[in-house]
Amino acid sequence: MHRFLLTPRWWGINVFVALAVPFCLFMGSWQLGRFEARVDSHREATAERPADQVAAPLDSLLPVDTETSGRLASVSGEYAEQMLVPGRRLDGATGFYVLTLLRTDSGKAVPVVRGWLPGAADPAKAPAAPTGRVEVTGALQAPENSGTKGVHAQGGLPAGQVGVIAAATLVNIVPHPLYNAWLTVQTPADGMFPVPAQAPTNTGLDLKAFQNLGYTGEWFVFVAFVLFMWFRLYRREVETLRDAEAGLLDPTAPADTTAPAELAGPADATAPAGQDPQDQSSTGIAPVR
Repeated sequence: MHRFLLTPRWWGINVFVALAVPFCLFMGSWQLGRFEARVDSHREATAERPADQVAAPLDSLLPVDTETSGRLASVSGEYAEQMLVPGRRLDGATGFYVLTLLRTDSGKAVPVVRGWLPGAADPAKAPAAPTGRVEVTGALQAPENSGTKGVHAQGGLPAGQVGVIAAATLVNIVPHPLYNAWLTVQTPADGMFPVPAQAPTNTGLDLKAFQNLGYTGEWFVFVAFVLFMWFRLYRREVETLRDAEAGLLDPTAPADTTAPAELAGPADATAPAGQDPQDQSSTGIAPVR
């Protein structure tokens, strides 16, 4: 009864199922892995840092990742150019960051957010940076991009302002080579408010993370659908063969194309003496002559 599984048609069906099921399982597992990776990144990025954490040299914490983001970094040098970062919110209020470049002993400069002030960005409100050699300790932050919350990536800002804190943005403004990171001072002076460290982008449980979880469910549903359709075709084929064996249907019988007797005249009916049977009408009644 199961010899039909060896027919060319069923060979094609079986090969398709044999390829589709592992492919869907692989894609579902891959999407699930991406979701779990985002969960782990979110957990690492939002983990509480020890209160007695000792600051580490800046170079030892680079490049910035989910483990080093938010860590206290120390670096020494001299403050150079100062600029403002407008449109930044803190505790529900809108204000601006006071950002100053620190030229380090390595020759590179690192952006340092010395604090936050409320209101519109105004250079007159921003206190001047300390002069001479200083040692700065701040929370290490990953460079911002156009997808970072609160950034102004459209351009068109006045001179002395920057919308995105990143080396790719500052490299066209300042003459120094730059670290691809920045620091935020946790104990600012001159009446400024500290800017808390934030998790790097693409590490939160955002819409993309739950899209990965939804895609995982879809691929596993595809597996169940493929198996269901194969079983349905198989069961229908078996039922058809059983009905044929039971005599309920004969799939090899030709179609009956003969017309019913009452609709066709009896070709061999006995005609009256001397009358040609061909003279009868289609209704079986002899024409009157």
